[in-house]
Amino acid sequence: MYFDLQVNGYGGIDFNQNDLNAGQLHAACEKLKEDQVSGILATVITESVDEMARRLRRIAELRERDPLAKEVIAGLHIEGPFINEQDGYRGAHPLDAVRRADLDVMKQLLDAGSGLTRIVTLAPERDDGLRVTRFLAEQGIVVSAGHCDPTMEELRGAVDAGLSMFTHLGNGAPIMMHRHDNIIQRALSLSDRIWFGLIADGTHLPYFMFANILKLAGIDRCFVVSDAIAPAGLGPGRYTVSRWDLVIGEDLVARAPDGSHFVGSAISMTQSAENLRSQVGLSEKEIARLTQTNPLLAIGRS
Repeated sequence: MYFDLQVNGYGGIDFNQNDLNAGQLHAACEKLKEDQVSGILATVITESVDEMARRLRRIAELRERDPLAKEVIAGLHIEGPFINEQDGYRGAHPLDAVRRADLDVMKQLLDAGSGLTRIVTLAPERDDGLRVTRFLAEQGIVVSAGHCDPTMEELRGAVDAGLSMFTHLGNGAPIMMHRHDNIIQRALSLSDRIWFGLIADGTHLPYFMFANILKLAGIDRCFVVSDAIAPAGLGPGRYTVSRWDLVIGEDLVARAPDGSHFVGSAISMTQSAENLRSQVGLSEKEIARLTQTNPLLAIGRS
């Protein structure tokens, strides 16, 4: 059974929809279990603070009333809104909702999540004085860099302040970057202190790059996420998710209509494991490490 730290939706159900109901959340959890996923962090992404708080509160309330949801949803992952607003780094996150890190806003979102927040993804360079990073680390919440472009000094300072993870390394970044001094290389230079989430669909990261990251960082510092959106588990087709009208191709990747960036993935963890086996050449023990053991260790569970 797999454990996935980044699930935005599944089986046709969007965790970021305003009208999420009990039946829908239960159905998503049933589909996850059917696809061999024992636990997830339900992920809420950048929107207005009030919308994010409403969505976090709704998931927490529905989970509390459903034994299956309590079993499958081990916690929440808040991805944004404190990310880099520049095109490329921002990815699919809406520009009008991106903002600098704010401690009062962070507390509002944590309160809405009813103590279930396990990871917060933010841009260290948008966290003035690293106040939010320090606060979260003190609360035992994993701080993950993502959709960001901190300098080496800023990233090292964030790690010193408690940041311990990088969200979907190699994504949330522009197609064109400096050939040497870029966020991927900076993050990897701190691989002895950071966990790396990786998407194993062969498109978010080419398989050779996935293998290179494992060699450099070490398999004990990496884990696989799906970054699944609502169409995950349903296969190719046309779908509407939040602000996006998407076409999911045979590669199970969701792309913006203009092709400029990804909008998550529609891959399952079962398919991710098969890709690791057939395309990266990993052993069953290594696959289990990346998809079961390490995700739990990365959030302080065993």
